[in-house]
Amino acid sequence: MTDKDAVGPALRLGIIANLPQFSLLVVINAFVGAMVGLERAILPALAEREFHLAARAAILSFIIVFGIVKAATNYFAGRFSDRFGRKAVLVAGWLIAVPVPFLLMAAPSWNWVLFANVLLGLSQGLTWSTTVIMKIDLAGPDRRGLAMGLNEFSGYLAVAGAAWATGYVATRFGLRPQPFYLGVVFAAVGLVLSVAFVRETRGHATHEAAAGKHAGAEMPSQRAVFLRTSFTDRNLSSVTQAGLVNNLNDGMAWGLLPLFFAAAGLNLSQIGMLAALYPAVWGIAQLVTGTLSDRVGRKWFIAFGMWLQAAGIAVTATSSAVGGFALGAVLLGLGTAMVYPTLLAAIGDVAHPSWRASAVGVYRLWRDLGYAVGGFVSGIVADALGLRAAIVLVAIMTFVSGTVVAVRMRETHAPARREPALSRVPT
Repeated sequence: MTDKDAVGPALRLGIIANLPQFSLLVVINAFVGAMVGLERAILPALAEREFHLAARAAILSFIIVFGIVKAATNYFAGRFSDRFGRKAVLVAGWLIAVPVPFLLMAAPSWNWVLFANVLLGLSQGLTWSTTVIMKIDLAGPDRRGLAMGLNEFSGYLAVAGAAWATGYVATRFGLRPQPFYLGVVFAAVGLVLSVAFVRETRGHATHEAAAGKHAGAEMPSQRAVFLRTSFTDRNLSSVTQAGLVNNLNDGMAWGLLPLFFAAAGLNLSQIGMLAALYPAVWGIAQLVTGTLSDRVGRKWFIAFGMWLQAAGIAVTATSSAVGGFALGAVLLGLGTAMVYPTLLAAIGDVAHPSWRASAVGVYRLWRDLGYAVGGFVSGIVADALGLRAAIVLVAIMTFVSGTVVAVRMRETHAPARREPALSRVPT
């Protein structure tokens, strides 16, 4: 532990007690989300129109690459945050993001786009993971749901804003390079804010651990954290599979839905609007859902959220006009808003502060592998059976995931309790 991490008498937990830093991290995560929002509306069109890719699996290759790289980076981001501090990992992520918009502007072949998504996955894994971990550090045990709701609100509202903006710019000026100018601004501002104003928060996790009933606990092995989060702890593993399926359907929405909308006769501006609607509802609703999970508990928020996602995807698959597509996007966004911050808060409920960042890293490893799984499965099924069949399959998988949570998971945050039960440190 460095001097900057040292626990002093003035160090306190809570959102209000750490409001300036917490607010800064909310703003920074908006720029993190905006970077991935650059691709949300226009990259599938770019693949078809400029690089002449016909196979759905080939078009979705950018999501597969992004998902695999981001998932692996999440895993190491959590561990590195525990070892080297949160701020260093955050700054490294922004440095990696800087070349991405330039590569997308200049790419002479689809392989350049794939390389840009390797860098984007690395950057997102480092930056988004650390903003999550730092907010959990600052918020303390009683307001984790609210903290994660604010974090994901800022990130996904920015995804929506960037998706709408790039779709609008592409409609007026073309697919390249103008839409990606926005990415240059996002990366520059995010990097400057992180370097100049963010302060290390690892000391807050140390303070929480020292003040709790597990004071003095040893840091477990990474293998123990991985197995517990992935398989052996019924709560952590239930959360992990739900996270994977959540991003599986998000990967499908990112890659296939713009193609599905285009096949229904929608123009690029309408596709951009729909691509923005889903993450906009998702982002805004998390202001409510995150804090509600602090009041009513996590388990049924997650289960019903997954079922609502499945309903939204099914509505989209059975629609053929903008109205039905918009209703599906709203339902999918509301369901995801119920699930996304609550999953992260549940990890914080269960994992001890001494290994919480590592557990978040393992969870986010599996969760973002969902992008790769979703891109691969939905691309293969779309090529074999059509776009609608691929979308229906993802709806079924999402419903099953919610059922797993309902059957297997126990409640991790009883509303009447002021301090959630922390898991014993694994050996």
